[in-house]
Amino acid sequence: MKALILSDSHGWTNEVKEIIDRHRDEVDVVYHCGDSELDQDHPVLKDANVVKGNCDFGVDFPNEIKEDVKGVRFYITHGHLYNVKLTTDRLSYRAEEMGAAIACFGHTHIATSFEQNGVIYINPGSIKLPLGGRTKTYAICERINDVTTVTFHQQTDGEIVEELTKVYD
Repeated sequence: MKALILSDSHGWTNEVKEIIDRHRDEVDVVYHCGDSELDQDHPVLKDANVVKGNCDFGVDFPNEIKEDVKGVRFYITHGHLYNVKLTTDRLSYRAEEMGAAIACFGHTHIATSFEQNGVIYINPGSIKLPLGGRTKTYAICERINDVTTVTFHQQTDGEIVEELTKVYD
């Protein structure tokens, strides 16, 4: 199973299209963790599963997605409804309640992944406005058997950001 995860593109269309096109043939699913600031029917999002962020006004994206992809349960949300800028506790409770193996969120604009209580959490960062001048990133999550690898990639050229890459087994 392989998933492309991006977030906080804040109106960018060409960059979102470029990232999705770059990985289209190698992933099983594409998730956008909110703040696309695009309409639900925008062509760039046609191959993506998108949740509503705090900057997505007037659109009918869901606040959360629970989906099984090749036997792996994903939980996707933006994070603002769970106050993730202060703590991930509420997000953790919800992800566990949803039975998630992998929970993806945005909102903080900080690329990170971690494991807590058996759930892997992924924030792909922001492809437009990373916090503190960090690299503009998105993530790819791959699970083979019981080993999950999360790689972060530079928005501009897809190069892997090695210091953020983690393996969970």
